[in-house]
Amino acid sequence: MEKKVFLKNKSATFEYAIEERMTAGMVLTGTEIKSIRLSKLSFNDAYCFFDQNELWVKSLHISEYANAGYISHNPIRDRKLLLNKRELKKWAAKVKEKGYSIIPLCVFINDEGYAKMEIGLGRGKKLHDKRESIKARDNNRELQRYK
Repeated sequence: MEKKVFLKNKSATFEYAIEERMTAGMVLTGTEIKSIRLSKLSFNDAYCFFDQNELWVKSLHISEYANAGYISHNPIRDRKLLLNKRELKKWAAKVKEKGYSIIPLCVFINDEGYAKMEIGLGRGKKLHDKRESIKARDNNRELQRYK
């Protein structure tokens, strides 16, 4: 399956230790999908939460489509994520454990033209874990310079 990534949440892998990843569909309106294809979205403070056994993403900012006319969408509305019931139950049980949260990682369009979101189940990193991530990133940069 080929995917074209429109936006990655770079701060998610720095702030969280991602243990599991999953791809979820998104419920969108017509103008939202057009804005995603133009890469007009932002992950600032976006997170996922459960409401009545359904998974939602909050604070995902999808800009208004410029050519929409009078019919447009709310840029920061809550959007439903589509997963199987078995997957939802599994992750809901994990989120109830201390320290786990569901983080949006990237948004892409698959071969059939549907917008998908890759979400991750992760724990927040401590300060010393973040320092190790910075050291590893700097070491990789140094190695790339010498190659």
